[in-house]
Amino acid sequence: LDALRDEDPLVRTEAAYCLGDAVAERALPALLLAVDDPHSLVRQAAIDALGTIGDSRATGRLMRALDDDRPDVRFQAVIALGRVSPESGIDAVLRAIRDEDHHVRYIAVRAVEEIATKDLEPGVCPALPERVASLAPDWLDDEDPHVRLAAAILLGRCGDDAGADHLLDAIDDQIRPLEPEDEAAAIELAGMLGLQQAIPGLERRAFGLMRWVKERHSWSARVALVRLGHDRARHAILADLGSWSRDQRTAAVTAAGQAGIAEAIEAIEAMRGDHEKAVQEAVDEALELLHARSD
Repeated sequence: LDALRDEDPLVRTEAAYCLGDAVAERALPALLLAVDDPHSLVRQAAIDALGTIGDSRATGRLMRALDDDRPDVRFQAVIALGRVSPESGIDAVLRAIRDEDHHVRYIAVRAVEEIATKDLEPGVCPALPERVASLAPDWLDDEDPHVRLAAAILLGRCGDDAGADHLLDAIDDQIRPLEPEDEAAAIELAGMLGLQQAIPGLERRAFGLMRWVKERHSWSARVALVRLGHDRARHAILADLGSWSRDQRTAAVTAAGQAGIAEAIEAIEAMRGDHEKAVQEAVDEALELLHARSD
């Protein structure tokens, strides 16, 4: 706590982050004061810590931070409010989605997704909060492509393919720079939403030069293709279950589970208990998914 009053702003910044990591509720009053620090780095760290602590008593001060002169501080406030409570998070989104800075608008859309999917099992379609459900389709027309993509991902998670064109732009590498998380989500949703028009782009990622580029999600592309009825992708995953490489076999195990390839069960069962064959956590998770589908 004393370090929050240090004359060096970098020391105060690090102190705020440490208090957040420690979920130090007793530091709440000091962190609330730090949100008014003259240095933006300290303000950001204090807001981040308040979001991590998650005490609703910080709501009012965090809402005021949405009017900060620095967009990076407003950005952090949106994230923190979503973590403090869903209701305050939605209030923040409805204000931040009109922000002049596209980074703040982007995180506002992502905050809705985080709020809507909290505590849901993977693959379960969330229900958008009533106050944003009617507004979300409008976000597909934002002037910034990253905001449009975030909106497309949000709607896609809800089973709505209204943003399909933006998902295709991400898959076809038409949006740069692109967050790896958004890139992976676009690929996944192409398969889940049955976007047949995504197949050429997915094929390039799964089987072309792009599969050798770091973070290009070639395995995710194969999974999406299998969901779209793509035989080559299915056969490729099955073939890699017998690869000479343990890493390759493990990746194939995970992909088979995610894609629901029932023919893979026997080969994956044969790897159970053998750490040389594949990472056992991946084996267990894949078999759980595959047996659940067969039931």
